[in-house]
Amino acid sequence: MTLAAVLDRIDSDLPHATERLFELMRIPSISTDPDHAGDCARAAEHVAAELRALGIEAETRITPGHPMVVGHGGSGDRHLLFYGHYDVQPVDPLELWDRDPFDPALEQTPAGTVIRGRGAADDKGQLMTFIEACRAWVAVHGSLPCRITFFLEGEEESGSPSLVPFMEENREELSADVALICDTGMFSEGTPAITTMLRGLVGEEVTITGPSKDLHSGQFGGPAMNPIRVLAGVVAGLHDAAGRVTVPGFYDGVPEMPEDILEQWEALNFDAGDFLGKVGLSHPAGEAGRTPLEQLWARPTCEVNGIWGGYTGKGFKTVLPAKAHAKISFRLVGDQDPAAVRENFRQMVRDKMPPDCTASFHEHGAAPASQMEISDPAFAAARAALSDEWPNPAAYVGGGGSIPIAGYFKTVLNMDSMLIGFGRDDDQIHSPNEKYDMESFHRGTRSWARILDALR
Repeated sequence: MTLAAVLDRIDSDLPHATERLFELMRIPSISTDPDHAGDCARAAEHVAAELRALGIEAETRITPGHPMVVGHGGSGDRHLLFYGHYDVQPVDPLELWDRDPFDPALEQTPAGTVIRGRGAADDKGQLMTFIEACRAWVAVHGSLPCRITFFLEGEEESGSPSLVPFMEENREELSADVALICDTGMFSEGTPAITTMLRGLVGEEVTITGPSKDLHSGQFGGPAMNPIRVLAGVVAGLHDAAGRVTVPGFYDGVPEMPEDILEQWEALNFDAGDFLGKVGLSHPAGEAGRTPLEQLWARPTCEVNGIWGGYTGKGFKTVLPAKAHAKISFRLVGDQDPAAVRENFRQMVRDKMPPDCTASFHEHGAAPASQMEISDPAFAAARAALSDEWPNPAAYVGGGGSIPIAGYFKTVLNMDSMLIGFGRDDDQIHSPNEKYDMESFHRGTRSWARILDALR
């Protein structure tokens, strides 16, 4: 099998591939809106039919929510699982769109040609890069280059409630050597990336209760303890002067990054000033002595996401509130234990309660960090294949946020994932006027063809 013929086929078939993407994008598969349940079912059948057209045994599977699509094709010793999602975010506010969100089109911009429409980048355009790479392999050689299981869901944008039960019920069928996930982005223009680590998450809501009711600050101010004052002290004490989190035991399980990875990150020439300048900031505020990329990808954080209490309406009210509230999130790395972080935070808050104040808590989810085992030769092979397609060498990068599916593949199916995507920071996913660069769609398809050639 020769790769060159497959790449030539991708190039010549690009107009037809774009129209096939448009057909999928025209289906308003908004998973969070019950009124679009039929559209989600239609999108699932559409992608299943696309796979069947390639000779892949594919079908939709009923779940308590929207259907899963599962397909199997190819043969050989190497077994890959490809994951993507066919559902999309709502389009509100509709008036901010420059065109019908579900009437995709090519647009010319100063930066080049883009595909405009809901789902262009998240995740229909990304999903179709892989399917189109497979289509080219089948068209040229009559078969897929290796054994591939396709696993496509329709609830990613609404929390994936059916995902883990489905994976547990179909563990043997879905297990493979490695998972491929196309729902991430480039490091920068011309520099592709393989995301090898993702931070986990703990969400906590804390309520400090003091007096039995709101009080007049003139009558009670002074003798009566103010819960906002107590909460402000808790929040102010969450970090030390060097930016380190002060929750006891917080850094248990936090690893130091290998020198070769740090050197690779340094070679990316990340411009922290430009990164922060785009949001009106100028100075990295994380742990002292850590580079901005370390702070984003490899270090845990504690952030206050919301804080309120007392009177917050128009005008002024001299109230001493009965309660004060805050929502706090922790991003986790390495082997940090979400349950231990939660309990240690709660105990720290309880220990800071003065007389007449109590603390109560409400949890908002928890997930551990994910770190891939890049010593697997497949990672080096995929990185080299990506580097052959793009102007700059591919980089192993971290993800500041969380992509739960990668963790589920690890904990439920016991396999690592390669997170390889071709999105750009300005794709406006989840926002009006979502787009996907035509270069991302074209080179992304070619990239997957190269990766499949390298991994077969």
